[in-house]
Amino acid sequence: MIRKWRRSRGGALRRASSGGAHARITLLLCLAGVATAARAQQPPMASSLPATQMCSRGTDSTTNVALNCTALVPVPDLASATGVVALLPARTPFSVATTIDGRPRYHLVGTFAGLPDPHALGNYTGYVAWAYTLALDSAVKLGVVHNGRVDLGELDYTQFRILVSAERAPSAASARGGRLVLRGTSPSARLMTHRDLLQPSAPGALQSGTAEMAMTRERDTAQRIENREAALHWSMPPMSPQMPMMPGMSGLTPPVTPFLPSAAGARVPLARPRKLLRLANGDTLRLTAGKVMRTIAGNTFTMYGFNDQYPGPLLEVQQGATIIVHYHNALDEPSSVHWHGVRLDNRFDGAVGVTQQAVPPGDSFAYTVHFPDAGIYWYHPHMREDTQQDLGLYGNILVQPGSAHYYSSVVNREEVLALDDLAIDEGGLVPYGVEAPTHALMGRFGNVFLINGEPHYTLDVDRDDIVRFFLTNASNARMYNLSFGDARMKVIASDLGKLEREEWVRSVAIAPAERYVVEVKFGHDGRLAMVNRVQALAHIAGTYSAETDTLGVIRVTPQTKITHADREFETLHANSDVEGDLAPYRKYFAKPVDHSLVLTFAARELPNAVSNMLLGINAAVEWNDGMPMMNWLVTGRQVRWILRDLATGKENMDIDWHFTQGDVVKLRLFNDPASSHAMQHPIHLHGQRFLVLSRDGVSNTNLSWKDTAVIPAGETVDLLVDMSNPGRWMLHCHVAEHLSAGMMTMFTVSPRDQKTPARM
Repeated sequence: MIRKWRRSRGGALRRASSGGAHARITLLLCLAGVATAARAQQPPMASSLPATQMCSRGTDSTTNVALNCTALVPVPDLASATGVVALLPARTPFSVATTIDGRPRYHLVGTFAGLPDPHALGNYTGYVAWAYTLALDSAVKLGVVHNGRVDLGELDYTQFRILVSAERAPSAASARGGRLVLRGTSPSARLMTHRDLLQPSAPGALQSGTAEMAMTRERDTAQRIENREAALHWSMPPMSPQMPMMPGMSGLTPPVTPFLPSAAGARVPLARPRKLLRLANGDTLRLTAGKVMRTIAGNTFTMYGFNDQYPGPLLEVQQGATIIVHYHNALDEPSSVHWHGVRLDNRFDGAVGVTQQAVPPGDSFAYTVHFPDAGIYWYHPHMREDTQQDLGLYGNILVQPGSAHYYSSVVNREEVLALDDLAIDEGGLVPYGVEAPTHALMGRFGNVFLINGEPHYTLDVDRDDIVRFFLTNASNARMYNLSFGDARMKVIASDLGKLEREEWVRSVAIAPAERYVVEVKFGHDGRLAMVNRVQALAHIAGTYSAETDTLGVIRVTPQTKITHADREFETLHANSDVEGDLAPYRKYFAKPVDHSLVLTFAARELPNAVSNMLLGINAAVEWNDGMPMMNWLVTGRQVRWILRDLATGKENMDIDWHFTQGDVVKLRLFNDPASSHAMQHPIHLHGQRFLVLSRDGVSNTNLSWKDTAVIPAGETVDLLVDMSNPGRWMLHCHVAEHLSAGMMTMFTVSPRDQKTPARM
């Protein structure tokens, strides 16, 4: 579907009783001001600290751009009172905690000092913390506070203020009525400075930008349609009315050559829907990457496909099977196939420049692919993913478990869904860059959503059917917050296998390259929308609005089957087999960190209109392209996304880590909020599996083996990696444009029989 833009508002508060971390305050800074200027260098030591300790380090330059704490400022006559509220990750089975409508979920922990005896301020007996909207038009009581550490429960506002007041009856107060003592504003309000500082006459400037955008769009569309069969030229990317063009950007285009596949000179077949191929141990698959014709949203254009299918064939194999894949490259450019998440022999990993040379046009390569783990996996190129993958070169692999009792037996059917999006305007596909990727700031977001390659996914089920969905995010950059109306849903597995415990969820937060397995019961007949619901950020205004996109429709018939599955479905199972698999690794959970990576950013030769917008960040996760014009303008020639080894200062492919097969390694990844455009990064490790141990010092209490984990801006995430597979492997961001802009490194795992010192 093509997105129809909407705006709405909403917000709610909920309380939680678990979680929390210690904080000790030495110096507090107000977080509501403008972020510091863009910096490429990581401040010393800050990246190794949990979020709450970062809040306390007032001398660190990261403190005033922190996204995980709100400093509270005292009223002038109570200058001795101090407070800070840490915005810790709320517990979730996903990488990001969010509500069903996309609002972030925080667990609030406050630390207060210098609060005087409330009686000294008047007829008061205690202090209360409140959460308000920015407009102060609604509030919820967080709880009674005192000097020291206080658990304030869970909050799910997008932007908010925290006030602390002295109250006559703090335990019973339902509305603030006493004397104000402390106040602070969430970091999520920080980008409003773009409106206030960069545009002194904000309303007029915004209106001017909107009118300018409309005229430019009309001109570009006419020229694009006229020249569709002639030489390509750049036209403005799709933009919503809520996100107008920044003044000063009119007439700018990416400084690279535009590219789209051409059908000239060859017969290009119409793309077919994917087919299911069941492969037994020892079978051979012939896989060809080539051009296909597709019609989407009323436009017909040339794209790519495996075996003339879009997406590629769905492969179904048994756990433990090995297949041979004869890959042929019928494209006009070099390519390869990466078997994402599969712990296979290193030489068949498909990582161009690391495990193999690119397969030239017209040439072939034979892959031997072994599947040791049950679950859902996928395959895609590992060369210019920003174009080749986005144009359709991807497919799923369903590895059926060796045990018949691995999953619950109550489901009526299984569905494998690949989520994707495409950038399409009135003239067709938005072109890509030849010499380097466009959209190198945030990655390429599309305005047309696809499920299994189609914009109008439908599924017919009977009432009370239970469907097991295997979900893969194949988008270049977009995170999804997926839900199935009001149908009951539980998550049972992630990238490389089951969770320790099944959990009820209302939506699935899934980042590029991640996979999740959920079971959904459709208890009512009728039509249910499968939707992506997020809070869309408009960078130019610094505000959020609710955005809902329908990805598909589930049609539930009144017919129902006699079944005894209800009790089984309503039970949240603890998986003793997973706990047994994890048992040998628990002794390493508290081990020291072996290596730390800082995730940051550097830029050069940006247009002034773009540079002026890079003044800071206010969101740990951005679910939409909130600055589509400037994102499109910036290419991989102008920016470099960086993985920096904290110990050595080496960056990206200069990092040289060595391990021995069997090592258990703790990695710490810190996403520096002081970089000029911090944003979330889905970090993928080739050939290995890992556990996400903690986020900002908050332990993960429901583990599963993964190969991709999201590192939100400002967060510190600890991974425990099982270095079980020898070879030279890649570690990189799976936002396709970030990978092409340098955000990758390599590590070596030596076989056990080579006497390399173990990193234990």
